[in-house]
Amino acid sequence: MLTPIAYGLAVFLVVFIIVIGARFLVSPRVAADGFGVPAKPDGDAAYLDVKGLRDITSGVIGLALILFADADAVGWYMLAVSLTPFGDTLIVLRHGGTRAAAFGIHFATAVIVWISAALLFAA
Repeated sequence: MLTPIAYGLAVFLVVFIIVIGARFLVSPRVAADGFGVPAKPDGDAAYLDVKGLRDITSGVIGLALILFADADAVGWYMLAVSLTPFGDTLIVLRHGGTRAAAFGIHFATAVIVWISAALLFAA
């Protein structure tokens, strides 16, 4: 019973981050607003593309592990990749974003990724 829940959450998370990454490539300014730190109109859009590519790559690596590795490997991946939303929490706080965005979006995501890792280790 635990294994389908563990893998279901992992699949949801990696697909979700791929969607977020794609949003940064397709609609970068809107995606930046949703991130919690709006992009400057005259800013360098390349950084928004980098964020999108980073997120897509993280998700694709996660999908590959889910398809071809065991639950422990996916769990370790989840622990490692949780550094991204945790770091995003600090970035939002450092660059004038709201505490609600920092903790309600990014830190909450890190916690959900930690829960996913714990479920995978238990599966």
